[in-house]
Amino acid sequence: MKGFLFAALGIFAAGFLLLWARAARKIAWPTPLECAVGLGSQFLDTLGIGSFATMSSSFKIWSMVRDEDIPGTMNVGTVLTGILEAFIYIAVVDVDGTTLALMVAASVLGAWLGAGVVSRWPRRKIQIGMAAALLITAAFGLAAQLHLFPAGGGRLGFAGARLAVAVAANALLGALMTLGIGLFAPCMMVTYLMGMSPRAVFPIMMSSAAFLCPVAGMRFIRTGRYNLRAALGITIGGIPGVLVAAFLVGSLPLTAVRWLVIGAVLYTAVMMLRSAAREHRV
Repeated sequence: MKGFLFAALGIFAAGFLLLWARAARKIAWPTPLECAVGLGSQFLDTLGIGSFATMSSSFKIWSMVRDEDIPGTMNVGTVLTGILEAFIYIAVVDVDGTTLALMVAASVLGAWLGAGVVSRWPRRKIQIGMAAALLITAAFGLAAQLHLFPAGGGRLGFAGARLAVAVAANALLGALMTLGIGLFAPCMMVTYLMGMSPRAVFPIMMSSAAFLCPVAGMRFIRTGRYNLRAALGITIGGIPGVLVAAFLVGSLPLTAVRWLVIGAVLYTAVMMLRSAAREHRV
């Protein structure tokens, strides 16, 4: 199963790069700030904190990306870094192959359907949707900080009703990820509730993101609803961020970092709602 997943990840990466190169035509080189956002956000992503909240906050606070282009920019920019994360975690962490494959397939289907909707939304609707996504993300982060999540169990996979619930949940999370609701925290909550090992969920999360982001990203590229320069910055800065974090997993005190991320997310949600209110008055 691992060999099949590695081959599929390689095919997805090659196909995405080909489409992106054809669509981009002229490259707009990213700024150091955009690369720094990629470095920091993908470093946190590899540690399991997630990156969408950090990226959307950075894009909004520094006016780097138009509000309506933020979902597409995040999905496009994290394709290659997500594939790299998946390679690492699939290689080193044991998980049931059937559970992994079905949950990943479900997330891809959800992302395909979700991106088709979000890529056509008007600016104000995306602002409100992003604000809601950020508030939900902050709620999950707060729950994790206060240890309100279940601790998990020892399962490496699911069967029967548990597997059906996990697959359905991941399909929904794949669709929501196209709007900017990170998959990691809610996926952890669902799988922990059903007794999955906290370690085993990492390849599921990383592989789901790795496979769904190219699918969602291709739809955003085709509609032009993303910022090319910022997406390249996330990719270029994010690859070394993933590699550094992969060597530091388990050795960093992340509590203070999570609180900072929650604060930034709440601030960005408020700013999104203010922008939506101004858009409504115009």
